[in-house]
Amino acid sequence: MMVPEQVNTLIFDFGGVIYDIDIQLGINKLKELGFTDADEYIGHFSHNDFFVQWENGQIGVDAFRNEIRKKCVKEVSDQEIDDAWCAIMLGIRDERIALLQQLRKKYRLLLLSNTNPLHILVSTKNELGKRGLSMDDLFDKCYYSYEVGAVKPGKEIFLHLLQDADVKAENCLFLDDGKKNIETAATLGFNTYLVTPGQNLDFLL
Repeated sequence: MMVPEQVNTLIFDFGGVIYDIDIQLGINKLKELGFTDADEYIGHFSHNDFFVQWENGQIGVDAFRNEIRKKCVKEVSDQEIDDAWCAIMLGIRDERIALLQQLRKKYRLLLLSNTNPLHILVSTKNELGKRGLSMDDLFDKCYYSYEVGAVKPGKEIFLHLLQDADVKAENCLFLDDGKKNIETAATLGFNTYLVTPGQNLDFLL
């Protein structure tokens, strides 16, 4: 794909595009804690029930942990819950960081992610922190669903970004690994690109 000439802003999804994840690993770890039907609540591109509330900011960390406890058949600690949930987050490859640093010389970079405080803590403080970096070193601004109060594929989070960042959809290229997210963005006038697992994104350079 060639980046359209009018594009001056790249908008990235996080998990599965920038940051490597394994949803099934997190599900398996939660099942080990006794949350036996975790796969009915957690999806690769969207979640159900209190997981949606968690990612759109309706409940905080303590409430999320308590909801997990209600589903477990044995007593579990905060740390066990955090470790199981964050097992989803595998890490960020050096080449992805290098790519973002190069792209930022040419484009405005924004992040638009369905995420939650625990996953952001792991990814920023652990993975980036050990490299002496923060999200501010990679993106001009990050839009997290739990802070915005809306999740993809709903239109609200996209409209919030457009207004807050003062950008026009036609000047943006949105990259995501979720087909429904891409479809919503396209209806709003964004240029879009569906990222496949492990794909090299060097074509953006």
